[in-house]
Amino acid sequence: MVRKGLLSEIFSKALHQDNPSSYTVGYLDYDIIKEITLEDFMKISDNFETIPANRIQYVKKGNRVLFSKSKRKVR
Repeated sequence: MVRKGLLSEIFSKALHQDNPSSYTVGYLDYDIIKEITLEDFMKISDNFETIPANRIQYVKKGNRVLFSKSKRKVR
């Protein structure tokens, strides 16, 4: 599925314990960030075959940002 870490935990919880349509995924499509629900992202990414996890820029639930590439920077 997704590489280990925070992103993996978020996806696992959303898909198995919560409503995946309440999560929003922002991913890079060429040089544009597209935003769709997690449920739709899983369908179009074909389990990360057509859209790899490294193109995910952020994951939100409502207005709360759960994952962001900018937050992952090394100290």
